[in-house]
Amino acid sequence: MKKFITYMLITLFIAITYSCGSSSKNKAVISAKPTPAFRRKVANNPPAKKKIKSIVTYAQSFKGTRYKFGGTTKKGMDCSGLVYTSFKKENIILPRTSRTMATQGKPVSIKKVGIGDLLFFKTNKRKNVISHVGLVVETKGTIRFIHASTSKGVIISSLNEKYWNKAFVSARRVF
Repeated sequence: MKKFITYMLITLFIAITYSCGSSSKNKAVISAKPTPAFRRKVANNPPAKKKIKSIVTYAQSFKGTRYKFGGTTKKGMDCSGLVYTSFKKENIILPRTSRTMATQGKPVSIKKVGIGDLLFFKTNKRKNVISHVGLVVETKGTIRFIHASTSKGVIISSLNEKYWNKAFVSARRVF
């Protein structure tokens, strides 16, 4: 029994230490719009546009799902599980962790971020590593992204929120 309790405490500690961050209501200002080149690329490539829409729509179907470390279903979802599962639906296989996902695709300037791009964050003050990922769902006016927060589950947040603005590291386009 002691081993089980010890195991559970260690698991809980790891989940808290490496888990996805939560959101705050404070505001900072970042805005971006898709570049004309990105719009042309997607507009001239209907299969890509269709896949992006499908990925985003599928991710949004998880809104309200509770947070679960390592989760990939409606029973519970973590941030990288949400992105992994959403892309997998379109046969795009990404690594399972946010830190490894951040090595995939091509870097994108925040000014050129488009719907379907990934945003990466460092949410752990003690460790200087990427620990959170979100999927861009809107770029009109402000960048909004869907992600799994430890406190609120799967939600849509704005990069204008002070917490996310401060934790933001990079954006990447995987296709």
